[in-house]
Amino acid sequence: MRYILMSLYRVWFYILMGIPIVILFPVLLVLTISEKTYHLFFKVARFWAAVILYGMGFWPIIKRAEPMKKDQSYMLVANHTSMTDIMMMLLISKNPFVFVGKKELTKVPVFGFFYKRTCILVDRKNPRSRKEVFDRARKRLQDGVSICIFPEGGVSDDLNIVLDTFKDGAFRLAIDHQIPLIPITLYDNKKRFPFDFFEGSPGIMRAQTHKTIETIGMRVVVDKAGFRESVRDIILHSLEEEQNT
Repeated sequence: MRYILMSLYRVWFYILMGIPIVILFPVLLVLTISEKTYHLFFKVARFWAAVILYGMGFWPIIKRAEPMKKDQSYMLVANHTSMTDIMMMLLISKNPFVFVGKKELTKVPVFGFFYKRTCILVDRKNPRSRKEVFDRARKRLQDGVSICIFPEGGVSDDLNIVLDTFKDGAFRLAIDHQIPLIPITLYDNKKRFPFDFFEGSPGIMRAQTHKTIETIGMRVVVDKAGFRESVRDIILHSLEEEQNT
């Protein structure tokens, strides 16, 4: 019975993902023609995220160490454990941001069409992809949009890993553009909707935004590695504290 119910629960998730996109398709198509209308698309995306999370029986609770400045570009980094991480990040930030994400998600029906049009895609099999990602990210930052990266680079197959090693990209970009970085901990996404098909449940889904870290004065060659590890330590410590309570 559990396998049947969990299968239906998963199907319901994809229905919630797809139906709003199908209904709003003409509007979304217009809003993604130009990057100038991205802020309007972002508002619709936040509504879409709320429909999915609440429709799945999740109850987002977001605690903030400090508010985000309205017209400030940020680098947002968080741990990555679930497909619902995308939706949760959209609820966390009212400031428009662009995801840097893996190219494979473009294959998801309906969702993938707009994902491709609005996100900065990483093709891990293409050596030139890294440079293209940095070039596109620089352009979006110049437009005043924030960037969101899951610095683990994916979800580890080893379920015992609390937080995988971080890749450099987010930290290099933040330093290059001297923009503040906000570490974010997602506590319950793995429990509520893991990649294990037959696991998950409705319930509270908590997130914590940590204090903003300024990058003014940092240099990539000198500071990148230490910056990366200090941010990872913040998120890891937060996750371990939660496990021990």
